[in-house]
Amino acid sequence: MTKGKQILFYSTLSVVGIYFLFLGLSNAKGFLAPFLTAIILALVVLPLSRKMERNHINRTYASLINTLLLFLLSLGFLVLLSLQVRSFINDWPKIEETMTPKVEQFKNFVFDHTPMTKNDLEQSDSGSGIPFVGSGSNRGKQALGFFSKSIGFIGTYLLTLIYIFFLLNYRKRFKEFLLRLFPDEKKKQVKEVVRKSAEVAQDYLLGKLILIGLLAVVYSIGLGFSGVSNFILVSIIAALLTLIPYVGNIIGLSLAMAFGYLTSGEMGVLIGVLITFTVSQFLESYVLQPYVVGDKVDLHPFTVIVVVVLGGALWGVIGMILAIPVMAIVAVIFQHIPPLQPFGFLFSRKKSSD
Repeated sequence: MTKGKQILFYSTLSVVGIYFLFLGLSNAKGFLAPFLTAIILALVVLPLSRKMERNHINRTYASLINTLLLFLLSLGFLVLLSLQVRSFINDWPKIEETMTPKVEQFKNFVFDHTPMTKNDLEQSDSGSGIPFVGSGSNRGKQALGFFSKSIGFIGTYLLTLIYIFFLLNYRKRFKEFLLRLFPDEKKKQVKEVVRKSAEVAQDYLLGKLILIGLLAVVYSIGLGFSGVSNFILVSIIAALLTLIPYVGNIIGLSLAMAFGYLTSGEMGVLIGVLITFTVSQFLESYVLQPYVVGDKVDLHPFTVIVVVVLGGALWGVIGMILAIPVMAIVAVIFQHIPPLQPFGFLFSRKKSSD
């Protein structure tokens, strides 16, 4: 086989392999997404579990306590979120009353300055699928779909907690399994890779959680003074969205502007929201991010963007959230395997020799 044919053959083989890899990852979302989430969350509470075990608490009990702690924290967040959503629903008549004149003004502007007519708008509205609005049969189907998705979410949620317990309780067994896959002369290097992989995920996620809490407080103060209704809900969602790099901040700002303007209809609220997010982004970029999170993840900014986009394309929001910690672990592994070190250099922020 000539050199050109070899290049063509291996290039084609690589493209086909990558295609089937991502196809398999997409199809395995139901298993891999909760399992990877459990691994990341288990790494977050691992230091606390170790501290309990050093204080003579049985490993099984320590693992169970930490799993229950994560359950209670997540349950508390869901309860707070549901209360805020309920408050928003109760304010819906006020929102309709405030926004109806403005919507009519916008429609008139569109009719006067674009070729669109009222008939076009009515046809568009009749074909839109708004949840629980329409014929009785459609409402029944939508309610059944919502119920099925809720059951699926609860099942995945509980399965993730079960994974966390077993990962914490049997972590030494899993570590021993990894060590047995390699010869004795490689075991020291494997231990170092496992240690660094766990550390990079722990440091990044713990720093991110602290950052989210601080941002939620800053957002709440600013949006509360700005007069945004349901500002606690908006602040929590906007802070959590920072888990998604770059995109999350834009979505959070859009949500805050929508909630604030929909409820009040006042331009002063929009100005307050813009000031709040401008100040918050300054604090996050120049104060909170460097000191709270710092350089916990050695990933190039371009790599971050690519893996976040790929994570979103494969698994949606959960894929975008898991993309950075998973990629950080992959980069650590690549940097310690000689044949893959060029990829580790490509993914990292290390400067080139020239």
